Amino acid sequence: MAATKNAASEAKAAAAKMHRRSRSGCFTCRLRRKKCEEGKPACKACTHLGLRCDYKRPLWWSNGEQRRNQKEHIKNVIKKTQLSKKTPQQQQQQSHQQSQHQRHLSTSSPPPLTHSVPNSAEAPFAEAFPPSQCPSEGSPYSVDYDLTYTTDNGYFSMPPPPQPYITHHSRYPMFSPYEVDIKTEREVFVNNVPTRRDSTISTFSTFQPPPTSDGLPAYPADSWIQQEHFESTSEEFAEEPVDFNFFEFPHGPLTPNHETVINVEEGDKYLLNHFFDKVLKLIFPILDANQHGSTREDVILPALESNRAYLHCCLSIAATHMKDTETSLSISPANNEQLDNDVVRHRYAAVSELCEALGADTNHAQILEATLGMIFFQCSVGRADDALPDIPWHQHFSAATSLVNRLDLPTSVLLPQEQHHQASFNMTLTSWIDILGSTILGRQPTFADTYREMNMSNGSLGLAELMGCDDKIMFLIAEIACLDVQRGFGLDEVMLCKYVETLANAIGETELNSAVQSCFSTTGAIRPKQLTTNITAVFRVAARIYLCTLVPGYSPTQPSMCHLISQFSELMNFIPAGTEGFDRSLAWPLLIAGASSTRGSPFRGMLEERSERLGDAAAFGSFGRIRELLNDVWAVNDDLLESGVGAPVVGWREVMAGKGWEFLLI
Repeated sequence: MAATKNAASEAKAAAAKMHRRSRSGCFTCRLRRKKCEEGKPACKACTHLGLRCDYKRPLWWSNGEQRRNQKEHIKNVIKKTQLSKKTPQQQQQQSHQQSQHQRHLSTSSPPPLTHSVPNSAEAPFAEAFPPSQCPSEGSPYSVDYDLTYTTDNGYFSMPPPPQPYITHHSRYPMFSPYEVDIKTEREVFVNNVPTRRDSTISTFSTFQPPPTSDGLPAYPADSWIQQEHFESTSEEFAEEPVDFNFFEFPHGPLTPNHETVINVEEGDKYLLNHFFDKVLKLIFPILDANQHGSTREDVILPALESNRAYLHCCLSIAATHMKDTETSLSISPANNEQLDNDVVRHRYAAVSELCEALGADTNHAQILEATLGMIFFQCSVGRADDALPDIPWHQHFSAATSLVNRLDLPTSVLLPQEQHHQASFNMTLTSWIDILGSTILGRQPTFADTYREMNMSNGSLGLAELMGCDDKIMFLIAEIACLDVQRGFGLDEVMLCKYVETLANAIGETELNSAVQSCFSTTGAIRPKQLTTNITAVFRVAARIYLCTLVPGYSPTQPSMCHLISQFSELMNFIPAGTEGFDRSLAWPLLIAGASSTRGSPFRGMLEERSERLGDAAAFGSFGRIRELLNDVWAVNDDLLESGVGAPVVGWREVMAGKGWEFLLI
């Protein structure tokens, strides 16, 4: 009996020294990747520093930019706190405690380094997970812990300790047991001199168990994991694996030891740095969400190293972006003139390099790569009133389509699946520009026949992986663009309505198995597959709106059209907003839906609210241009609709032509 009591008391004592895992702890401890003992109403760490302790999801948790700001804020608080406590007596006491820790390997709580802010966005399931416990062995805050691998960011770069126990809760199966960190380091040499050393860490959730040190399966039959929890979670909230080899990139994979060497003039280094720091993240945000760091490692760096025309294109884009974004910083007239000169100089240099390469009739893939960059990168920068000389995008695209045919890319994408395993990156980007650009110009897509064949054979170009919208929706948008052209040539109204009905049914068939929901995991990380589903839903409704505008007698005030606009506005709630969001990837659907919205429509309030969250970034690129274009369209059509004269509304293409615009609004 006495032995039983002693065993019970020892178990209680051991339990008192156990740490609860940070997945169910306060969100500040989770941000810091430190253990939380989950004291109520506040954990010991937050209490020690006199800080607010939040167990419900804070507003900053779902936004990458706000998370980084929160980390910096916490670091500053810690520095101030530690400086105020560094008296000689306390230093001596701390040294004594550390020596005791080394001798006894204590499992007491790590130093309290937490901070939190009031929150308004709360996850309703945050308190429903039963807390799990484990000993604090191998804590990263232990004195004996090896910190040699940490980066300049300190504790925030530490990987999470192993997760030895997860409790089953059938009501909330979306709990994700693993977060995977991918750390990428890259050193850039400019003129054979190392100038940049970048380290990035990308995080995503997965149900794939981490491998053990001996290579054995992580879940043996007699392991501690509860099999029914794993099965229920995998079935109802499984993260699909990320395919890192989906595209066939122009330059092929780089070796791990490859050192990127970019030859650039001394006076242009500041433009190259600005491109890396500010512009790079704007170009292919969906690709980066699907394949972490792919834009930089697979697309940009290899091209900058080997393609002079591409380099000049990127430098001109960087100068354009710097000119636009630094206007609010009281940039001097002299610097503004210098940036204008840089933009024009590098645009001219890029075109000269392309003409020289075309004259030599060699390196067609590199010429196509640079030409597509000159077309597409401009969509991320520049203001609507930019008056600097430039070649219209559709003239560049005429040269690009010739190169695509020379490289026989349309034929390669039509090969059977067993002969064609990876999508050509250049062909995918060309198709995106071709389909949406044709709607801007009111022309038939250049490769419309290719898209039609791929649609009938359920083929894929990788448009969802690159830009976020499923291939089938994009192929149907290409068909709608063809119908738009035929209507202009006097297609019979009866036939027109039949085609509209057929395409509407085809759009409806794509809605199966595409539930729209939050694209954030329970840890706040982006779920790429769900993000693609949500973006596809937005494009799907925009395609319906575009199709309905072709019907004879169309009016924005029709109940069916008002319903579609409201549906579009609701779907935008599932797209992350702000500077770290994806609004700038949705310029085309926003234009199509906005042009059919009426005064008092929920669309206008939604667009204004999301523009405010973007801040200054909402004024440039395709997003800024469609905002100005929509304001001009509304100024004309609102008066026409309210006058009740029954006059047809003015189309957005007519307004563009009146302004002399030749922008690619995608």
